[in-house]
Amino acid sequence: MFSHIIVGAAQGSTLYVGDMLFYAILFIVLMALIAKFAWGPVNAMLKERADRISNDIDSAEQSRLEAEKLAEQRKEALDNSHAEATSIINNAKDSGAKERELIIGNAQNEAKSLKDKAKQDIEQERADALKSAQDDIASLSIEIASKVIKKELDENSQKDLIDSYIEGLGDSK
Repeated sequence: MFSHIIVGAAQGSTLYVGDMLFYAILFIVLMALIAKFAWGPVNAMLKERADRISNDIDSAEQSRLEAEKLAEQRKEALDNSHAEATSIINNAKDSGAKERELIIGNAQNEAKSLKDKAKQDIEQERADALKSAQDDIASLSIEIASKVIKKELDENSQKDLIDSYIEGLGDSK
């Protein structure tokens, strides 16, 4: 159309104004069509993508905060469980020490009781032995008395004889 208008006549370079005007109008029409039909959906798609990325970033931040919170809770729970385990161990040690003291005390009491019983048994045996010795002495005294009667001792001589015999039995033990 306007191809016959030539602007500038330089050596070998020619500029066709008609073609240039045609391309400019064609460019403006193409831009209007793009703005009318493609720009809205492309903008909507870009906005949707930006929103999705923003939501993903917010979601990631929330997840990170929740993970930190859970990690802190787990750390507290672990610290609590360590404290509880330490408390249980200390209680078990204390209980074991008390039980040991109780067992030692019971054993000492039982040993003392056995010792006291043994002393009582010894005392009883001693008393029984003394009683048996007295019985033996009495029977021997009767024998001596009967022999002395045959010899006719006086009362003082008989008493001296019995006392000396009793002393002799006491020394032999």
